[in-house]
Amino acid sequence: HVQLVESGGGSVEAGGSLRLSCAASGYPYMFHCMAWFRQAPGKEREGVAVIYTKGGSTYYPDSVKGRFTISQDNAKNIVYLQMNSLKPEDTAMYYCAAAVKGVPLVAGGFEYWGQGTQVTVS
Repeated sequence: HVQLVESGGGSVEAGGSLRLSCAASGYPYMFHCMAWFRQAPGKEREGVAVIYTKGGSTYYPDSVKGRFTISQDNAKNIVYLQMNSLKPEDTAMYYCAAAVKGVPLVAGGFEYWGQGTQVTVS
């Protein structure tokens, strides 16, 4: 069965960097896109990056554009999220997600989810 496992979260000072990893197992070749979402306490889940696996195109919302970069290692079935210039408002649980179809960066379109990894910026 499909499994997504995130790693790389932690605590960092404002201005610092972290790299999150999402390892996909099961049938990762069937995913048309993979994404990262985040959710802070009391807030809705927000998409922060998506990569369309066949062509490699990416999309970021303005809140993270220029600071976050999503990339994929197809040989290892891993998707990364490089986060630079982190701000306290980036503090959240970060989730990896995958979709069989090419969908926009909206949580409802993604069928598979990881358990999340916490990022805290102080």
